[in-house]
Amino acid sequence: MNRLTVRLVLSHLLVAVLGGAATFLVVRTLTPAIFDRQMGMSNGPMMGQAGQGSLRTQVADAVTQALWIGLLVGLLAAAAVGVFAAGRLVRPLGRLSETTRQIAAGRYDVHVERPHEAELAELADDVNTLGAALADTEARRTRLLGEVAHEMRTPLTVVDGYVEGMIDGVLPTTPEELGKVSDEVRRLRRLSDDLSALSRAEEGRLALATERVDLAAVVTAAAERLRPQAEDAGLRLTVTTPGVPADVVADPDRIAQVVTNLVGNAVRATPEGGSVDVAVDGDGPWRTVTVRDTGEGLAPEDLGRVFERFYRVGGRRGEGEGGGSGIGLTIARGIVRAHGGDLTAESPGRGRGATFTVRLPAAG
Repeated sequence: MNRLTVRLVLSHLLVAVLGGAATFLVVRTLTPAIFDRQMGMSNGPMMGQAGQGSLRTQVADAVTQALWIGLLVGLLAAAAVGVFAAGRLVRPLGRLSETTRQIAAGRYDVHVERPHEAELAELADDVNTLGAALADTEARRTRLLGEVAHEMRTPLTVVDGYVEGMIDGVLPTTPEELGKVSDEVRRLRRLSDDLSALSRAEEGRLALATERVDLAAVVTAAAERLRPQAEDAGLRLTVTTPGVPADVVADPDRIAQVVTNLVGNAVRATPEGGSVDVAVDGDGPWRTVTVRDTGEGLAPEDLGRVFERFYRVGGRRGEGEGGGSGIGLTIARGIVRAHGGDLTAESPGRGRGATFTVRLPAAG
């Protein structure tokens, strides 16, 4: 009784029965009165009362029999139409059900055909969209596993080589050699921390201790901590802030993490003699932080991918030196978006510098 096919057929039968019953009652009730009026108008006193009553009974019986036959034919027709309509509806639903089962089993490449009915076609489109989204998620998960394995392989290989050399007596167990092992262990730990932060950022589980803060003060403090690094690289670091407070409701530690990542990347990407400019704008409904450098810049094809996990621009300075896990910008954008803002990148081309812009909603 809970199956859709049975309920559709029974609904057609119920409609037929109600319609037939209403027709039967109306015709059976009105037929004698109409007959008497018609007979009175046509025959007058010529026909006796007994003969007229007998004829009326015969006509009423004939009408009743015809109604019963009509009702039976109507029920059969309603049942046939109900079975046909139920089949037309249930078959697409069956295909949708089978497709969802295959998607649940991990076959994300299956595709369900669009039925003719508009509502079922929309449902089919939603199922196909779901399958495509799950396929993309699975591809990204598989790619992430490969990228993580690749990122871990280098430090593990170095650690394994040093340890085996020390066991075999080829390498001395001096503080210098052990320090190299410690550097690779710290790199692995940093990768683990970055992956944990990335996971929380992409799942929207970043713990934010928000408060009303002056964005200019947070940015200035974070940038100034990197001034010694910029000066050692022979760069000019400037920080420009507005004359009025640029208040935002944010986690100051997380925002400082974003600024540190952007300024650190700019320092690494800029050759000696270049400059890194950090500016805070406090006008309008948004507060912006701009980090602009005169370094290597980004090609058009790199602009859309610099925020992807583990994506590195080919031929960058310092590549291969073990600096960074390749997901710093991904984490930074996740942090900014968790605050209701966004992080974007611009560049006129390779060798012409790059600009990263953080936009955060103003407090109040």
